[in-house]
Amino acid sequence: MTLRLRWSSLSLPLLLLLWGWVMVWSTASGRLDLLLRSVYHPVVAVGGGLLILIGLLQLRLLLRRKRAGQASQTLPRGWWLTALVALAIIVFPPQPSFNDLASSRPSSLPEAPRLAFVLPPEQRTLTEWVRLLRTQPDPSLHAGAPVSISGFVLKRPGEPAQLARLMVRCCLADATPSGLPVLWPEGFDPKPDTWLEVKGKMVTQEHDGALRNVLEPSSLKVIPRPDRPLEP
Repeated sequence: MTLRLRWSSLSLPLLLLLWGWVMVWSTASGRLDLLLRSVYHPVVAVGGGLLILIGLLQLRLLLRRKRAGQASQTLPRGWWLTALVALAIIVFPPQPSFNDLASSRPSSLPEAPRLAFVLPPEQRTLTEWVRLLRTQPDPSLHAGAPVSISGFVLKRPGEPAQLARLMVRCCLADATPSGLPVLWPEGFDPKPDTWLEVKGKMVTQEHDGALRNVLEPSSLKVIPRPDRPLEP
């Protein structure tokens, strides 16, 4: 009975320590790179550190109350379900399907900084290319421009496969896809969620009665998913 009461009184500080450690560990291990924009990672790490500090202070307070013979604060049993959630985060790493997420989101990008548009063509990211083509829609301006980008294969129902990236302001919940049409080589079947490094040039193509820019690859290379796949 005494042991049961002891563990019950430790529930709050142990839960705080567990969640604090999960937050700090998720930041250090890189798991947040799949879920959250990197600029917010320090916020999560600091929050986890504060939870650890509060948990340690709770343990110290618990020892003082025990010496003074005072009753200790306990948590309802339901709170331990959050401990199972924390353990699940550790055991099962996030494996989001960027293709499924992007297929259900509209392609709408905010205005980009002007600096991105004056970069040499081969230094532009996929997202910068998409923004540029939307603000300067004349296909002749970019025909023949060299392109060197990477992204995942996005296949929307009833549409040709594109090369895409996900842009986030905060986390995956507000992710916005940016896709670039590609003239895939004959016989090449791009699989959804496959990450590719593509080098080639911009060409023009007639689409729905109008000209548009598409990427004509000169080389395609399957690559691992980047450590930080989300773009700001």
